[in-house]
Amino acid sequence: MKASILVVEDNEDLCQTIADVMKREGHFVKTAATGEEAITKIEKSLIDLVLLDIKLPKKSGLEVLARVREIQPELLVIMITALTDARPAVEALKSGAYDYLLKPFELDELKLVVAKALETHRLKLEVARLKEQQRRRAPESGLYGESAAIQEVLNLIKIIAGTPRTSVLIEGESGTGKELVADAVHAASSRADKPVIKINCAAIPENLLESELFGYEKGAFTDAKGTKRGLFELAHGGSIFLDEISSMKMSLQPKLLRVLESSSFRRIGGTSDITVDVRIIAATNQNLEQCVRDGNFREDLLYRLKVMVIQLPALREHKEDILPMTKLFIEQNNREFNKSIKGISAEAVAIMGRYAWPGNVRELKNVLERAVILCRSDEITPELLHLEPIEIPAAVPHVAAPGKTLPPSGGDLESLQEVEKQHILRMLEKHHNNKSKTAKLLNISRSTLREKLKEYGID
Repeated sequence: MKASILVVEDNEDLCQTIADVMKREGHFVKTAATGEEAITKIEKSLIDLVLLDIKLPKKSGLEVLARVREIQPELLVIMITALTDARPAVEALKSGAYDYLLKPFELDELKLVVAKALETHRLKLEVARLKEQQRRRAPESGLYGESAAIQEVLNLIKIIAGTPRTSVLIEGESGTGKELVADAVHAASSRADKPVIKINCAAIPENLLESELFGYEKGAFTDAKGTKRGLFELAHGGSIFLDEISSMKMSLQPKLLRVLESSSFRRIGGTSDITVDVRIIAATNQNLEQCVRDGNFREDLLYRLKVMVIQLPALREHKEDILPMTKLFIEQNNREFNKSIKGISAEAVAIMGRYAWPGNVRELKNVLERAVILCRSDEITPELLHLEPIEIPAAVPHVAAPGKTLPPSGGDLESLQEVEKQHILRMLEKHHNNKSKTAKLLNISRSTLREKLKEYGID
């Protein structure tokens, strides 16, 4: 594991020797000769491990360690102390240091202790990542499904995961699973052992969003009692997920654009640039092109964000996945609420098929959770769903595709599938069988339209 290491040692020769050894091991190395300089670099830089001499001029190593615990509690610190007095090193371990080295030490011993510390840290991150991955495993996913639309999204995630620096824009209605897509892109990439930091741009007041994202220096404003690291710093090496990006105010957008273009930024009140290695994943349920036309979103920022775009389909566009998801959600809720519900009635399935699902998979999950809680038998029935079926027009004029004659419908109310088929045929005829224009007008992807044409036998 390659890391950013800070060597804090007032003996210039020893400091340079340690720095050279660590550089040969492939690490990025900074040095400091005093405790004050070390604290400044820790506050302004992204450091993974500190090699800290206990005896320093003015501010001691133990004082520096105490300050590090305040600034960055998870930072690895290895103390360096003289062989004649190991007591301060023991005190340092009690205060949160990872390990210590006694002078004089062999360089091989130094390399071994550093490697062990970094490997321990890596394993902790991996365990945390696996726990999070297990917690988020389907069926809670809005991505679950075997339809062509969902498989297309899953394939795109695999492709994007192989490009760890490329920015991603996830588009889709509320409840379609945009956050889960961000998790999937991060987990499948080489950044998986680093953090994925999330923030909803619409949930943070405008005057606080900048300090949350970029942090601030002590004294930058009245309440800035100390230095605060922003989310971009905390996400270093990993990914940052910016949900509802369309809500970000125009005055803050140039700073985000700079991160996308140069991987650097300044804290509020800061005078030096901070460089970070972060993949930016943004999500929106708004049409960003329209936001640009309305003057609420920068066009150059949009182009930088949408290097790769993942369009999530609404649940009504892949209704064939409703029944499999329903079964999995019932199983999940059975375990959660100690139930033994075996399934769902045919009438309830029919109602779910006719419903428009404006809240998408999130709504489906919530509806089934409520139904399972209220169910007193081994089967979910229509009255437990509390769904208002959509109205289907009583008469829909038939428009035949070129070269085909449609059978008369009779006087009965047509099925939802027949209504959908006729609507697709009308739109195709209107646009002279141009599938791209028809899909855009229907607000579905071209692949979804292709599946519908195949399903209905439309050539």
